Parts: sequence; structure tokens; C-alpha cells
Amino acid sequence: MLTNLLLGLPTMVLCLMLQTGLLVMVIRYFLKHRNEVNMASLWSSLLVINGVMLLLVIGNLGQIAIWALLFRLLGEFQQFDDAFYHSAVNFGSLGYGDIVMSDEYKLLGALEAINGVLMIGVSTAALMSIFQGATKKFIAARGEQIIK
Repeated sequence: MLTNLLLGLPTMVLCLMLQTGLLVMVIRYFLKHRNEVNMASLWSSLLVINGVMLLLVIGNLGQIAIWALLFRLLGEFQQFDDAFYHSAVNFGSLGYGDIVMSDEYKLLGALEAINGVLMIGVSTAALMSIFQGATKKFIAARGEQIIK
């Protein structure tokens, strides 16, 4: 168990750092493109929000890859794609059970699931915050357009 914690907790910290860095990028991206949301165009608003979503998904996929790499380095999987699939199942807390790790490292799957729930929650919160801000700007811009 101690080995799992000594491997899993630093991996979680690395994933948190990746997610935090991407959140900073997402905020900068949104601030840079927020005027496009003001143009009262549904298409421009969708492009900005989809750009935000894409960055957040890339962050989550990056974290899945980090865990998959750890699983490969530990010799739990022969192929990276099997490790990545198993990691994605853990990260999303799906728990299919079609591929399992050895008893020695199975606690890492639970740690990744905790990591995934937290990071998907952070991504969802960031996305909703940006979506609310974009919606307010879109409605305000549409309101000005209707009044004119």
C-alpha cells in the first residue's frame, strides 16, 4: 500500500499541476477572445466556448496519458494503448473491470479514479463559469442589437 501511495500521490500532484496550467491557459484564451462573444454572433460564441472545451479535454487526456505511462513503467501493461484504455476507464470512474492490474498496484487505479473525479469536476466548474460569462455577454450584446 505504501508503494502505491508513494507512486500515486506524486502522480496526482503532477496531474494537478498540468490541470492548473491548462486552466490558466483557458482563462487567458477566454479573456483574449471574450470580445468575439460580444459580437452577438452565435457562431463566434460557440467557437470561443468550444476552444475552451478543447483545451480542457486535452488536459484530461494528458492526465490519462501520465497515469498510463506510470502503469507501463511499472510493467503492468505490454502495450501503451492498453494502459491508456485502462487509465481512461479509471480516470472516468467507469470501473469496467475488463482489464485489471496486479494486486501489487491495484490501489493505483483507485487513486487515479479520485484524481479523475477531481479533475473532471474542476474542468466542469471552469467550463460552466466561462459558459455563464459568455452567455451573459451574448445576451447583453443581443439586447443592445435589439434596442438599436
